[in-house]
Amino acid sequence: MPTPTIVVLEGDQTGQELLVEALRLLVPDVIGFDVALQRFDLSLENRRATNNAVVHEAAAAMKRAKLGLKAATITPETSGDVGSPNAILRREIDGKVIVRTGRRIPGVRPVAGIHAPISVVRMAVGDAYGAKEWRESVGGDEVAFRTERIERSVCRMVAEYAFFHAQRSGAKVFGGPKYTVSPVYEGMLKEEMDAAAARYPAVPYEPQLIDATYALLISNAGDALVIPSLNRDGDCLSDLVMQLFGSIAGAESTLMSFGPDGKPDVVMTEAPHGTAPRLYGKNVANPMAMILAVAALLAFVDGRPAAQASRAIYEAVLETVKEGIATSDLGGHASTTEFTDAVIGKVRTKLDVWATL
Repeated sequence: MPTPTIVVLEGDQTGQELLVEALRLLVPDVIGFDVALQRFDLSLENRRATNNAVVHEAAAAMKRAKLGLKAATITPETSGDVGSPNAILRREIDGKVIVRTGRRIPGVRPVAGIHAPISVVRMAVGDAYGAKEWRESVGGDEVAFRTERIERSVCRMVAEYAFFHAQRSGAKVFGGPKYTVSPVYEGMLKEEMDAAAARYPAVPYEPQLIDATYALLISNAGDALVIPSLNRDGDCLSDLVMQLFGSIAGAESTLMSFGPDGKPDVVMTEAPHGTAPRLYGKNVANPMAMILAVAALLAFVDGRPAAQASRAIYEAVLETVKEGIATSDLGGHASTTEFTDAVIGKVRTKLDVWATL
């Protein structure tokens, strides 16, 4: 297979430390094939020094390479500062869909007995984010207004990828927007979900209103689920789903743009957590989510070797925790480096064994 290029977006504090650990897997000695890395320093210091020019350069590189791996970065709270690089990256690669999957971590007790994976497929643009807001004085009272917007093309991408992902993972498409209260606005996503269901007749489909979705998630135990959602609903759902499994460590986040054929074009993966400044420099932060981001990205690389490496990393991460090698947040005593060492050893073993079969 041709050598894939991955654009590496370096970050801040533990975000950068965990990225360094995850990159230890992207070498031929571990995954069995060459990967070219094109690196960009997205640390807060460099974003300020370049007035975000480095973020635009990184986005342009991702559009060419089609693959990106991002470390957690600091977003300054001061108005007029460089802001969030994620917003720039999302806009410039035309990212439309974000997927986050919560899964059971061995030894970590989930809420209400939940054990099957739950993926939230949400809009990455529009809805409540970027909406025009203003206030007016009406009849002696202050009234706030907001004008939100969603596009049918984005609704179609969310619905289509949700059913594709469910078909690939053996899951049920579940949930949806509050289309009964908002048939024109939120109903647009429901219409596209129904249309996608007709294109994927073998995929189980159980649409629910968003409030019922929240309630039923607590009592769901058996089915693997894929939940298509609006931007804000999905943002909230993602946080809930990850905590249902007892830890944010077992999830990764994937941002995708789509080509004219409706298939993923540019893909960027990252850990869903932040930079954890109190853990910086102590070699105790959990690299699990960042390593899973590597596994998720490799799933989008063409060729059997990449697909095998992706599966090997997913399995190795969970098996390592199952064997009691875990960082302190999961009740273990392993350092960041020790956990990564164990995962690397398992990936090598799996790929060696599979090559003989």
